[in-house]
Amino acid sequence: MKKARRPRIAVGAVLAALVLTGTTAAAASAASPGPEPAPLGEVRGAGAPGALDGEYIVVLKETGDRARGLRTAGGVRDRAERLTGAFGGEAERTYSSALKGFSLKATEKQARRLAADPSVAYVEANRVERGDVLPQAPDLPQAPGPSKGPDVSGTLLQADPGWGLDRIDQRDLPLDASYGYGATAPNVTAYVVDSGINIAHEDFGGRASYGYNFVDGNRTASDCHGHGTHVAGILGGETHGVAKSVKLIAVKVLNCQNSGTTEGVLAGYDWVAENATGPAVANVSIGGSASEAKDAAVRKMVEAGITVVVSAGNKATDACTQSPAREPSVITVAATARDDSRPSWSNHGDCVDVFAPGASVPSAGIGSRTAERTMSGTSMSAPHVAGAAALHVSKNPEATPAAVTRALLDASSPGRVTGPGEGSPNRLLYSRF
Repeated sequence: MKKARRPRIAVGAVLAALVLTGTTAAAASAASPGPEPAPLGEVRGAGAPGALDGEYIVVLKETGDRARGLRTAGGVRDRAERLTGAFGGEAERTYSSALKGFSLKATEKQARRLAADPSVAYVEANRVERGDVLPQAPDLPQAPGPSKGPDVSGTLLQADPGWGLDRIDQRDLPLDASYGYGATAPNVTAYVVDSGINIAHEDFGGRASYGYNFVDGNRTASDCHGHGTHVAGILGGETHGVAKSVKLIAVKVLNCQNSGTTEGVLAGYDWVAENATGPAVANVSIGGSASEAKDAAVRKMVEAGITVVVSAGNKATDACTQSPAREPSVITVAATARDDSRPSWSNHGDCVDVFAPGASVPSAGIGSRTAERTMSGTSMSAPHVAGAAALHVSKNPEATPAAVTRALLDASSPGRVTGPGEGSPNRLLYSRF
């Protein structure tokens, strides 16, 4: 009996089948790639001058369902931890009043991945921030104190004040060697976001106190540079100040070199927005590049009922390139010299609201209870206006920041500034309104 023969398969057919199988597998592999790479968002200001490597500001969206979890500081912290858990990096400070967001340490790629998340409004680079002051002049002897005698109209008069005070209470030059004022603002609190305050200085008469120190992370907001004390003296010193009885709160965001970071400045804004008691004004004599985060934070301070006054900057450029000077809700102040001219270094432009004395202005200093310094900059101009705003708020405690701004600008002296710069409103501060 013959065995059944096995069917024969051609070698060529086998090879063809193997080739076909390999080709099909390769095609299937090409058609089914791995997971899509995470999308990359934008980091605003990355690589710009003053940007700090590996440091960022994350601002969260406050609309829709995502906003519900951000009503408390704990909610913001939870969101920050979820985002860093998903994308990497480390959350540092959180902001819950002036902003909803947090500062971040991360690689650029981690920050860009996080920026693309739907719950994130935007991410900015953390940058260096500086007080708007020019190189300092030497210490000066203490100026005479204010006279308490009224003139015939009942207005109090200070004899031989600093030239800035002398200028703002009169419409025209020449100066008359006196400063007249009808209020002192004892019912107003002024928040000085700066390098701290020498609260022991005699010019403050016990009215200055510490808010918070965001440089060192404690409540002792002392001043080791002098910028903040000088600003506070112009705003509310008994001898050097516009509003001579205002309460002054030091919110320290600048170090002994008069510099800080966007992260720390935002923390100061956030603290003021959360802790301010009215009626209140805030002075920000700090310059920096354009930043939506800074603009948004000061805008929230204004929405909280605080009249915010800021320096225009000392770069001889358009103030609309600076934050928070470009923010419409604040009062932005450029500088004048003794002859009512705009110094060459003062910023200018459409974002300026008003001019005020800023060149060689005397005020309180650090180092002793009676120290005095002369400084120049739009840093000195802003507190003249903040002091005048405090006087108005003192007499009109229910006035909104918008109403205070309107009253101050309506009362200003038009056409007095020489060479105000392209686009600048020609308005000089007048304090008796």
